[in-house]
Amino acid sequence: MATGWPLFGHGVAERRFLDAHAQTRLHHAWLIEGPEGIGKARFAQRLAAFLLGARGPAENPLDADETDPVWRACSSGGHPDLRLIHRELNDKGKLTQDISVDQIRALTEFFTMKPALGGWRIGIIDAIDETNKSGANALLKTLEEPPPKCVLFLINHGREPILPTIRSRCRVLRLSVLAEDDCKNALETAGAPAQAARVAKGRPGKGIRLSSAPALAAVDAARALLRSAPNFSEKLAVAALSAAAADDASMEAFRSELFDWLAERAETDPAAAKLWLKQARLAGDAEQLNMDAAQVASKLVAGLYELAQPV
Repeated sequence: MATGWPLFGHGVAERRFLDAHAQTRLHHAWLIEGPEGIGKARFAQRLAAFLLGARGPAENPLDADETDPVWRACSSGGHPDLRLIHRELNDKGKLTQDISVDQIRALTEFFTMKPALGGWRIGIIDAIDETNKSGANALLKTLEEPPPKCVLFLINHGREPILPTIRSRCRVLRLSVLAEDDCKNALETAGAPAQAARVAKGRPGKGIRLSSAPALAAVDAARALLRSAPNFSEKLAVAALSAAAADDASMEAFRSELFDWLAERAETDPAAAKLWLKQARLAGDAEQLNMDAAQVASKLVAGLYELAQPV
C-alpha cells in the first residue's frame, strides 16, 4: 500500500477533525493555520478526499491509497465536487500577487450547485492571507449563509491579518512545525535531497524548496555573517549580499536565517524584537512592490548593523 498524500506530525489535528465528522454535525468552514512548509495544503487535501469518500485503513482513515479512485480523482484535479483556489499565473508566466475576487466569486458560484456525485461540495483556498480585500469580502456571504453539504478549508500562513469576521465563522485547526523525527520522515518520504534537512527546521516543504545549491550558499553566507555578531564583518556582509541576490530561493533562504536569528534574540532583547517587526514589514513591502532583491538584502543587513550599535 502506498499512501497517496502521506503526512507526518499532525495527528492531533487530524483526530480533532475526525471526531467532529463522527458527530455528524460537521462545521462548514475550517481555518488551517501554521507556518509555511509544514503541510497545511496536504492536510486540507487529505480532509477533502476523506469527505468525498477516499478511505485508508481503519486505524488511519485519512491515509487513502494511491489506487483509491476518489483519491485519484482529487489528486488529478478532476473531481467534480472539489475546487482548489490559489494564486494563478499572469500573462508573463509569473504568479499573481493575490487571489482575485473573480476567483472567489467562481468558488461561490460552485457552491450554489448541487453536488455532482450526491455528497459534499468542497473548496480549498490556499491561502486566505493571499486573497485580496475584495475577495475576502466576497467570501463572507458564503461563510455567513453556508449552502447545505458544503465545506470550505481556508489555509492561513499568517503573512497578513485576516478579517475577524472570517475567523469568527471558522473552526480553527492550528498546525505546528514538525518534530525532528517527523520532519526527517517527511523529507525522506518526499525523496528530498539530503541537504534539505539543513534548512528545514521542522518545515519539510521549506527544506525542499530551499535545497538548491544557490539557496544553500545563501544559508551558509548568512550563518557566517551572523556568527560574526555583534561586530559584523564587512567582508562577510558583502559575500552574504551577493549570495542572497542569486535568485528568489536564495533571497528567501537568506531572509529566513536572519529572521530566525532575530526571533531567538527577541525573547530577551526588546531591540531585537523591534527590529524583527521592522524587517518583517520590509519583507512584506518588498514582495508587494516587487523590490530588487539586492536592495532588500542590503536593507536587512543594515538593520543588523543598527542592532549592533550601542544605545
